Amino acid sequence: MKAVQVTGYGDVDMLEVVDIRIPTPKKGEVLVKVKACAINNTEIWMREGAYGTEEKSGWRPEGVQFPRIPGSDITGEIVEVGADVSETLLGKSVVLFPFTSSGAEGSEHISDDMSFIGSEYDGGYAEYVAWPSELCYDMPLSAYEESAVFSVSGLTAWHMVEQIQAQPSETIVITGANGGVGSLNVQIASKVFGSKVIALVGDLALEDKMKELGATHVLSYKSPNLAEEIVEVNGGPVDSVLDVVGDALFETSLEVLKKGGKFCISGSAGGQKTQLDFRTLYLKHITFYGSVLGTREEFKRMLDAISEGKIKPVIDRTFPLEQAGEAQTYFKHSGKLGKIVLLP
Repeated sequence: MKAVQVTGYGDVDMLEVVDIRIPTPKKGEVLVKVKACAINNTEIWMREGAYGTEEKSGWRPEGVQFPRIPGSDITGEIVEVGADVSETLLGKSVVLFPFTSSGAEGSEHISDDMSFIGSEYDGGYAEYVAWPSELCYDMPLSAYEESAVFSVSGLTAWHMVEQIQAQPSETIVITGANGGVGSLNVQIASKVFGSKVIALVGDLALEDKMKELGATHVLSYKSPNLAEEIVEVNGGPVDSVLDVVGDALFETSLEVLKKGGKFCISGSAGGQKTQLDFRTLYLKHITFYGSVLGTREEFKRMLDAISEGKIKPVIDRTFPLEQAGEAQTYFKHSGKLGKIVLLP
């Protein structure tokens, strides 16, 4: 099969298109013919060594073992089953839950042995992938491309909104609102949980599209008076901030939160380290949440909401698998709306 491997930590030149053997499904596994694989920050940060040092970076302490096939937002067709797997699954169109874990129900994502497809296992930048049958779910939509945009970004966004316990009476500021996670945060917070959303983007030309996704107000993070603008359009401080940017908007986020407000972060594309005045934290009674991925039950609830039409796929562009390097480079450009998808 054709696949794209990461050969070590570094730039996109560490991605190599190769021809390798099709994996054989083990006991309890199925072989999935990959139809679409959306790109996430996570496989780019894995390649760049952003989850640790350049010697050891990944979801597990030992770091990634190279070469590794990245890709975790995967849809495809089951074409072979391993031992102890029913042949009735053959031909089924599925979306893959993106990690394994021995954690108890509700805490799978914080188990020490959580292992991610595309990092600890070979992933979806390939024509085939083997994965546990119990972690393959019915696609929520009929199209492979559209169903592929939700796994990691969608689960991450859903978990963020559940963590802050969003309410219809609340206002939520969402940073990076035009990105993969951000655009889903907007939809989930507004259309599933009924909250009012203030979306922060770089280009206000996206305003109409963001409002179609459910945003009440759309503001530019480039504004020198951003905090004042947020408070003004809301008529006061906001209840929560869902952040994927990090340092660049951290001070503003804390400034616009009400007393007793909530700050949830699941990314740091705008800076991984920041300055924090602890007095802001305790004098405003702010609650912090670190958030990555989510639980299998949350995944199921998300898929149900997608099937019901409450959450819609947002795709900026597709690339053929062989152009994975170009796709990852494009992914890092500002101003796009939604997900980038690789097509084997």
